[in-house]
Amino acid sequence: MPFRPVHSEKLSSAVVRQIEELILRGILRPGERLPSERELSERLGVSRPSLREAVADLSERGLLAARAGAGIFVTEALGSAFSETLVQLFSRHDEAVFDYLDFRRDMEGLAAERAAVSGTETDLRVIDALFVQMETAHGKRNPNDEARLDADFHLAIVEASHNVMMLHMMRSMYQLLREGVFYNRQVMFKQRTTREALLDQHRSINTALQARDPGAARAAVVAHLAYVETALAADRRAERDEDIARQRFERVRPRG
Repeated sequence: MPFRPVHSEKLSSAVVRQIEELILRGILRPGERLPSERELSERLGVSRPSLREAVADLSERGLLAARAGAGIFVTEALGSAFSETLVQLFSRHDEAVFDYLDFRRDMEGLAAERAAVSGTETDLRVIDALFVQMETAHGKRNPNDEARLDADFHLAIVEASHNVMMLHMMRSMYQLLREGVFYNRQVMFKQRTTREALLDQHRSINTALQARDPGAARAAVVAHLAYVETALAADRRAERDEDIARQRFERVRPRG
């Protein structure tokens, strides 16, 4: 008969499982500091020795890391699926930029479609709240804030798809984008016409999601990333043409 003895779970094992699930679901994020030992033991309803045992287990497996005098943090390494060598390779080749955008178009289009169908009401409120913040930042003309909120908005859509594999892969992609590996987001938010277009595109994405229209949500994401790709290609051509023009100028400028 397929029966096995029933064992009560150790408190430390229950704590480990709960923290693992929070990390897996993206609720606890890479680099995030956990509450103090006293506060966390009270929230979880376990003794400090049980909590310490759980933290030691998670630290040994590389999910948590202690920083002297600062506390316990979710390991930063969980924020990237790419080695430093590969990141450096990406940063040196334009081919990676446009392949990155192709990948995002496919993944985020699917994520938006899923979010429109499967996202909870709270998921949609998070996305809408981030869009409202984007509108506010747009009025203040702060490229740094606009770029940060842009990434947060897109990540919230991926989170609303409730697919943990997609979540962690795309979080790694956005982290590289925040670090300027693929291109400088702030540059795109400095030109008025580009800023207006980007805000309108995000409005279309948000409107489709709030209406729970999966086809429109996917189409809006695809159109947005196609615009970004076109804008980046034009910027790359302008840089190349300017470089050529300067070389020509060197040939004709008067010599002192």
